[in-house]
Amino acid sequence: MLKVFLVEDEAIIREGLRDNIPWQQQGYTFVGEAADGEQALPMLRKLKPDVLITDIKMPFMDGLALSKLVARELPGTKIIIISGYDEFEYARQAIRIGVEQYLLKPITKAMLLRTLQEVRQKIQSEREQENYLEKFRSEMQEYEQFSRRRFFEEIVAGSLSVEEIYEKADQLNMDIHGPWYQLLLYNIQAKNRSMPERGRRADANESVTQLREELQHFLMEYPEYLPVRQNLTVDAILIRGEKEKVELAAGRCIEKMQELAQNYEKEAEWYLAYAAPVGRLSSLPGSYSEVSRILSYRHLLPHHHILTRESTKSFAQGDEESSLKNLDMTKIEPSVLRSFLQNGQKSELDDFVKEYVKGLWEAAKSKLFCQYLILHVRFTALAYIEELGYSQEEFLNSLECVKHMGIAVTSQDLEGYIREMLERALEMREKESKSQSHNIVSQAIAYIDENYATETISLKEVARYTNVSANYFSAVFSQEMQQTFVEYLTQKRMKKAKEMLRKTDKRSAEIAAEVGYKDPHYFSFVFRKTQGCTPTDYRTGGRKG
Repeated sequence: MLKVFLVEDEAIIREGLRDNIPWQQQGYTFVGEAADGEQALPMLRKLKPDVLITDIKMPFMDGLALSKLVARELPGTKIIIISGYDEFEYARQAIRIGVEQYLLKPITKAMLLRTLQEVRQKIQSEREQENYLEKFRSEMQEYEQFSRRRFFEEIVAGSLSVEEIYEKADQLNMDIHGPWYQLLLYNIQAKNRSMPERGRRADANESVTQLREELQHFLMEYPEYLPVRQNLTVDAILIRGEKEKVELAAGRCIEKMQELAQNYEKEAEWYLAYAAPVGRLSSLPGSYSEVSRILSYRHLLPHHHILTRESTKSFAQGDEESSLKNLDMTKIEPSVLRSFLQNGQKSELDDFVKEYVKGLWEAAKSKLFCQYLILHVRFTALAYIEELGYSQEEFLNSLECVKHMGIAVTSQDLEGYIREMLERALEMREKESKSQSHNIVSQAIAYIDENYATETISLKEVARYTNVSANYFSAVFSQEMQQTFVEYLTQKRMKKAKEMLRKTDKRSAEIAAEVGYKDPHYFSFVFRKTQGCTPTDYRTGGRKG
């Protein structure tokens, strides 16, 4: 039921309207009345009616003044003005205010009933469209996240000018204004995760997914955070605002991460890196490079969850007096390399190798130790790729550094040899990962193509079918297809709908049901939103062409 409120200074007219109109039959609930605008205003603010019926001439506050205030404070309220004055100036002011109907006295019962019916239909139509738009936005939320990720990648790559950044941010409805910015990168992964065998899908466990989602919910509560999914393993947070507020927000975020992670300390491992705030958008690429380098230390310092420039200095500088005698063997534990091979990114390779060797630099001056280190990296990488399902021959084939096994090498060569072996292992991991991703997406597309006409089909349902988590499936699908699940599903449905509109005489409602839309009105809404015209217009245009 829609709520209606009446304001009329003549008691006989007010009581006649109140008592003689069958409000409920017309879909209304009569919620209140007043003799003038001044008396009505506080009641209107409290009741928030859907429809206001008001006389134009009243003492204390007339109908135009009241309508102006209501239009500003309660923009969803439809206003019907009743006037005994057939003057253009009154009507002009009413139109300017946004009044829905302007009725001249004397008003018949039939006239008011017709007006109330028209207003009710308009309100219902607007609310229906609003509900459709909200549903459409909800379905396209995944697309927004995908668009934000691509936008973030363009910003940190330095491929956009400041002007282009602001223009694109407006298109994505993102508030990118600073004046200060701080980047945080974080990685959440399963603790003690075993290496994936060939043919077995790599997927984050439920605890990792839950921890990530809880942090995302926290970030969405504060406007200064702009969370972005960077890739399958690393997420980014861009904080913007005044410098002091940015630093406070960063501290709050770190505290929340520590608090949430305590609930998952047995199942999930996490790392968060950040650097100092910057005062320009154009400084973000440099800031991103620095924070990425700092985050790469998670493989070298596995017990340091909060990583900063200061916390990594001791490892980067090494111990200038170190030697083979007092070498810290924890720096060459297999777990350090295994961590990088499992979770590291190719973009981190140079920083990781540089800092890994730098931390051992003094000991690496020994040719004997250089040989030991090369063999250590070789055997660790071999163990990893064998667990992926590859052979030693596949890994060692054409590796330049293999030729130098057993002969003296300099410390200057060491970085290059280690980089070459790790890069080969990462390439093989990437190949296996792409194969797994391709298999997941292929299965998903086959399932969507067979079930797209089922209204209840969802990302979670398809993820379950492919035996991975919804979060992982969403990332893999968008990465493989360069469009989101919802985009693909909607595109599939619209393509079939257009084909049926052109080639059959089926009604729009029938077509809607056959392509997965139980509500034909929502189908028309989505069709118009994605194709730029109504189904009827498309059918007419299609047949003409």
